[in-house]
Amino acid sequence: MKNIIKNFELSVLENTKFVHPVKLTYNQNGKDKTWEAVKSFDSVAVLLYHEEFDAFVLVKQFRPPVYLNDSTKTFTYELCAGIVDKESSLETIVQEEIDEECGYKVKLESISKITSFYTNVGVSGAKQHLYYAKINESMKVHNGGGIHDEEIELHFLKTHEAKAFIYDESKAKTPGLIFAFYWFFEKVNSK
Repeated sequence: MKNIIKNFELSVLENTKFVHPVKLTYNQNGKDKTWEAVKSFDSVAVLLYHEEFDAFVLVKQFRPPVYLNDSTKTFTYELCAGIVDKESSLETIVQEEIDEECGYKVKLESISKITSFYTNVGVSGAKQHLYYAKINESMKVHNGGGIHDEEIELHFLKTHEAKAFIYDESKAKTPGLIFAFYWFFEKVNSK
């Protein structure tokens, strides 16, 4: 994936849709304190295992906050994921994200919950619900890539390369992705 980033500017965030920067004030053990935070949506993420390719299906995409802190990272490697911003079951949101981002049609009953955890607890405190699903080429319905202008590229990572990938600091990746790999090797691949 080639990403050419130009005219990258920082400005004040107003009238936000997805994240809301706030200043929190509170008293803890008799001492007044303040904290800067971001109120944001919870999310879902799914570790996709492609049975025929013996590979994980990851998404590569540009993440402006990562680029803001490290302009050498023009994209990140992530699990297929999305925010929980509608009145649907979490599994339905996972199913929709797999379709939109990766182009595979997965049945609801084949999506299984791994766990949930809080992401970026110092800033947002949002909860991520982590799932697992197996896919194969018979489920492929389109090329994926996301909706609107997401510009998502699929990356097939062979399972035997995943452990080295975890420690490859040249690849920008999320802790949820790393945790999902460890879960897979402990719970699925050890059988």
